[in-house]
Amino acid sequence: MSLALDAQALPATTMAKPSLAGLGRDGLKAALSAAGVPDKQLRMRVNQLWSWLYVRGVSDFAAMTDVAKELRSALAERYSLARPEIVTEQVSVDGTRKWLLRLPAQGRDGRPPEVETVYIPESDRGTLCISSQVGCTLNCTFCHTGTQRLVRNLTAQEIVGQIMLARDRIGDWPGAEAPGDGRLLPASDRKITNIVLMGMGEPLYNFDNVRAAMEVAADGEGLSVSKRRITLSTSGVVPEIARWGADTGTMLAISLHAVRDELRDVLVPINRKYPIAELLEACRNYPGLSNARRITFEYVMLKGVNDSLAEARELVRLLAGIPAKINLIPFNPWPGTQYECSDWEQIERFADVVNRAGYASPVRTPRGRDIYAACGQLKSESVKQRASAAHQAVDAGVSGS
Repeated sequence: MSLALDAQALPATTMAKPSLAGLGRDGLKAALSAAGVPDKQLRMRVNQLWSWLYVRGVSDFAAMTDVAKELRSALAERYSLARPEIVTEQVSVDGTRKWLLRLPAQGRDGRPPEVETVYIPESDRGTLCISSQVGCTLNCTFCHTGTQRLVRNLTAQEIVGQIMLARDRIGDWPGAEAPGDGRLLPASDRKITNIVLMGMGEPLYNFDNVRAAMEVAADGEGLSVSKRRITLSTSGVVPEIARWGADTGTMLAISLHAVRDELRDVLVPINRKYPIAELLEACRNYPGLSNARRITFEYVMLKGVNDSLAEARELVRLLAGIPAKINLIPFNPWPGTQYECSDWEQIERFADVVNRAGYASPVRTPRGRDIYAACGQLKSESVKQRASAAHQAVDAGVSGS
């Protein structure tokens, strides 16, 4: 049984004033300059704000005790420190948390878009799965997010904002208290130890904003998440893979899911543009690739589709020479899907073939299934609600005719 928290009981946020939370150093510099800070003071003031925002996690300018009171007032008049607005927060029976977040509207329709962010706690670490786009263009047939059209890219500030909000909600700032329902949170000082870009969207289709956001996340004077604990997952945007590795130095995960082009064309349609051979060549040339920095290949287990032992052997053959780990992911069902999860015995037989070939192939334990927070299940609740409202309107019209 999951716990759903009423959004009205959560801290209210307002976007009436632009927020400084989530900005990089250049953004903070521009904001301070607009607030009247002299050029010669900008570097010092940026460093002060940076520490308050990303080391201490403050949400009120008044808490910035080493910043002059006049400057705090000037900043408070112009800006806020608001995070993305929480629409709903759900907590799974296994401790997984999912937030539905509302972002500022952009474009003609004026409708504020929504994304989902998921936190997965374990005894010794915690992984935050963040989104990079509202919706997705890839249309992977086993993925719930793929059924939602792309609305827009997230800004770098909105991506960083997900990290800050999650740290707020689980008490991951120095001196903060864990939430009252904080079961299964890690015992370590840091509650968010890993970040994975595996939420809504294809991060390499939002390259510049994702890169800028990860620069803030990895900054050693702020959020300070090690690049080796940041993993970008891509469905295979081949031309951007090498650039991502060279520019950021993070870990890489490939959403593979098939060993034959004709099947991957269906499961992961971007394969029609960048087939398996091209994708794996890009992986072999990934900057910094080594046994210490292996690529993770994600393989969702679909009953009768991609789970034969012949496919396990072909997977091993394809990845020969690539320092790799293979994550076998039991398929997480969602309403309307055409697929079923492979039988557990078949998953184990598949994993045994991969293990005997010398590859680590952990079977990912499904987390947060009861709140649709598991891999492939994310989809904005607003989309579901609008669809439900539309159906109700149609039904009302039919019954009234």
